Amino acid sequence: MKKTWVMMLGVLAFGLTGLAQAEADPKLWAVVKEAFFPKRDIQEVDFLKIEAPRRAESGAQVPVTFIYDKAAANGVVLKKLYVIVDANPIQLASTYHLTDMLNGFQMATRIRQETDSFVRLIGETADGKLYMGKREIRAAGGCGGTVDNNEAEVRAAAGKIKLNVDAPKFGEPATATFNIRHVMRTGLQRDLVSQGYVPAFYINKATFTYNGKEVMTVDVGVGTSEDPYMKFSFIPDAPGKLEVVATDNEGKTFTQTLDVHS
Repeated sequence: MKKTWVMMLGVLAFGLTGLAQAEADPKLWAVVKEAFFPKRDIQEVDFLKIEAPRRAESGAQVPVTFIYDKAAANGVVLKKLYVIVDANPIQLASTYHLTDMLNGFQMATRIRQETDSFVRLIGETADGKLYMGKREIRAAGGCGGTVDNNEAEVRAAAGKIKLNVDAPKFGEPATATFNIRHVMRTGLQRDLVSQGYVPAFYINKATFTYNGKEVMTVDVGVGTSEDPYMKFSFIPDAPGKLEVVATDNEGKTFTQTLDVHS
């Protein structure tokens, strides 16, 4: 029932954004908040930040960096981070499940935006307290439109992974880069010829482990751009293997393993 309501809300928000006058509509947040976090307080804080251009060149590829500054959080330990784009037809872009191996969080990635919107990074503690950072970003046309892909080529390319870790000093943060080839169809795009809606087809989860221990799990949504990209830091304590297991909404699984050494 909740998923159905959120989808209905997404359609409503999509319609409402057509009334916006080339700027983000702050009134959308009250409705979106009650759909995802009903009757819950959310404190706006400085230790959650979003770095992004004021205006993105393309709504289909909006570069963003999400930051949870644990040192500045004064003991607030977040277990989840939700990325919400108020004016998107489907507002929840991704959910990050954090572990101690991250020691805070800094994620460079790319999202979709259908129109100018506030983008929100909402953190949740183990006991359910909520905190928020936000940024207004101007962008358009990232969720709908038409597609003219060669289906055989799309299927053959889907799931090819590039994984890299900069040479680390063990016990200190190391930078990992993950990129997976995938068309990330939103379910709101139309076929160029038939004009019918093209079914959603997207990566829905990526789990990173190091020497068998979880580093981070990402619930990926269609608000993530084509060919999902993630650049983040984690703390390897010794040489070992970084592994990622990704799945898509059709049940396919894609894996990649990388030996990490100094």
